[in-house]
Amino acid sequence: MNVVLVGVGILALWLGARWLVEGAANIAGGVGVSPLVVGLTVVAFGTSSPEMVVSASAAFSGGADVAVGNVIGSNGFNVAIILGVVAVLSPFRVTETLLRRDVLAMVATTAIATVVLVDLSVTRLEGGVLAALLVSYLAALWISVRGSDGPASDQPFVEGTSTESKSAGAIDGTDPDAVRIDLGRDGGRLLVGLISVVGGGRLLVESATAVALSLGVSQWLIGVTVVAAGTSLPELVTSVVATRRGDVAIAAGNVVGSNVFNFLGVLGVAALVRPLSVDGAVLGGLLWVGALTLGAATVLATGRQLTRLEGVALLLAGIAYWIASAL
Repeated sequence: MNVVLVGVGILALWLGARWLVEGAANIAGGVGVSPLVVGLTVVAFGTSSPEMVVSASAAFSGGADVAVGNVIGSNGFNVAIILGVVAVLSPFRVTETLLRRDVLAMVATTAIATVVLVDLSVTRLEGGVLAALLVSYLAALWISVRGSDGPASDQPFVEGTSTESKSAGAIDGTDPDAVRIDLGRDGGRLLVGLISVVGGGRLLVESATAVALSLGVSQWLIGVTVVAAGTSLPELVTSVVATRRGDVAIAAGNVVGSNVFNFLGVLGVAALVRPLSVDGAVLGGLLWVGALTLGAATVLATGRQLTRLEGVALLLAGIAYWIASAL
């Protein structure tokens, strides 16, 4: 029964996050926000809401390993699997904007999280600092966008194999001129999506923890694999759909924004709910995520692009880590 409930929880998370993102992206697109900003904020935070709910719930119930393992596993899944899939589907180039502001922020937050977790704990004070850093990043992003010449100037992808991004928030591929805000419809999607995410997140944590205990598997392993992959499904589905429909900016912005949000917002809030003390396995996970993040950032910085071959390499790295963790 717990295995079935894990599946139900993942399904609720996936559907809920999709509805949440569609409603939020439509509203954002209707007011003329650039695809990159939508990906970094509305879409990234929306698809990361399962991680927030799961980690906060796990922290509240004393499952620190699940809470932290979920964050680290999700970030590794984002860089290795999701970014890899996006590159395989549509190799892309980037501009200085994404590199200097957002990829650098992703690398910096990974380093900060590593420093915080090196003693295998996160205090409430450290959680508050992480949350404050997220607010600072959002403020810097807002200032940067207001100082630009408009949505087009913040478009990070100057070239790709798929068609150009169609609209700021048109994750469904609609014409930008046809985007209209329907508060009743889109607001309803937001509300239903949020309820599904909250309910699915709680169900997933409780069921996955029960399964782990019954099988003698550590909470850390279940958090960094099953729970992390389950809560990252919204990011995966959203990025694949966006990439196939030409919105590569939303897809990659989703990965970068989600990782920043997870390490600063999710980990910070979880520690504020309850100070975290975790298993030593967290250090190996952090090294893996750090290596993936630094590797992806280096490739982008040197070649200004991510090719299909590099995307395959990221996918293989992610799969290899999970196999090693299970063994």
